[in-house]
Amino acid sequence: MAAKLKKGDKVVVLSGKDKGKEGTITSVDPKAGKAVVDGVNMAIRHTRQSQQSQGGRLPKALPIDISNLAFVDANGKPTRVGFKMEGDKKVRYAKTTGDVIDA
Repeated sequence: MAAKLKKGDKVVVLSGKDKGKEGTITSVDPKAGKAVVDGVNMAIRHTRQSQQSQGGRLPKALPIDISNLAFVDANGKPTRVGFKMEGDKKVRYAKTTGDVIDA
């Protein structure tokens, strides 16, 4: 199935401990069906000090299931994403407004 959410999309969390939080997708793993969103599903990771970086307890965003995310449209409301053909090109569009997401 085609990926409905892509890197750089602004999304809102629909369920879980971070319900209602918004963020931007930094990476997507379509095979696992998960995405990493800035500021969502944060966990503390302990890292060892090295010459390049200071060690300690660093917050890290962990992957969240794509089914728990919804695309945020131009009005700032969560919406589903669909596909339609424009000419000979397949484009994504917001179901509520009908606006093309990426032309």
